[in-house]
Amino acid sequence: MRLPPILVVSAGVVFTSFSAIFIRLSSAPPLVIAAYRMCFTTILLSPLLIRELVRVAQTPPANSRSESEHAARPPVVLLSVISGVFLSLHFATWITSLSYTSVASSTVLVTTHPVIVAFAGFFILGDRLNWRATLFMVAALGGSVVLVMGGFGAGGSEPLGNLLAFLGAVAVSGYIVIGRVVRQHLSVNRYTFIAYGVSAILLTAYALIAGNPLFGYPARELLIFLALAVVCTLLGHSLFNWALRFMSPTVISTSILGEPVIAGVLAVVMFAEIPTVYTVVGGLIILLSISLFVREAGRSGQKQ
Repeated sequence: MRLPPILVVSAGVVFTSFSAIFIRLSSAPPLVIAAYRMCFTTILLSPLLIRELVRVAQTPPANSRSESEHAARPPVVLLSVISGVFLSLHFATWITSLSYTSVASSTVLVTTHPVIVAFAGFFILGDRLNWRATLFMVAALGGSVVLVMGGFGAGGSEPLGNLLAFLGAVAVSGYIVIGRVVRQHLSVNRYTFIAYGVSAILLTAYALIAGNPLFGYPARELLIFLALAVVCTLLGHSLFNWALRFMSPTVISTSILGEPVIAGVLAVVMFAEIPTVYTVVGGLIILLSISLFVREAGRSGQKQ
């Protein structure tokens, strides 16, 4: 029995909300954190891909021909590679931003991508939103603005960190939109293995170019890297990739706006980053707007 896609996306939001917390707990350079995260993720994903390839190989040709043909199409593979490039840029910029600004500011700014995704979805994928769904999406982003003011109040107003977080939003928008196209033709395991693998290679190259050492980190750091791979990527981003076959990227990206709320609460517990009134009010606006947006988007004909 297939789980409702919106339930899967909600679980993914919870898992990805731990990203900023794990990153803050690490003392390794940001690019090293990103590189290890994606390398571990790609390695852990390999058995799932191998199992799928074995299953397809044992399936009669008539039943497996469609996906095999799609998998062999150069444009699909190329798009998956480009998606991995966007993903590497997302992690490189966003993880680095957490060294300069607060958890609240960084996670809110990186989740401003629904506007970019909606814009791209309108022109590239032909997505449509009625005026009510658009209003709720804008309200969710308005809540993000209110919430980020709380982050500024907590001392997280460094311009460089905020700029990097926003660039992370731009990069992840490309990853989400391309993923929606590829997932119509390629299984989640094949797509994510290519995208994650390309991202891992590029992030490793970024770290080397930046002069960051790749080895010699204590067990504690390696456990944090592994937690990022398992909890935040395999149980987070991969769930979003699965849902892209059944839901609009605009709905998914707007739902992800719940991440800064959860991350903000975790930051209070872990780092004593006490939220301001702006943070609390903004979080409530975001959650309510997300709920209304997803319901209205479903009514306007988008896949749920």
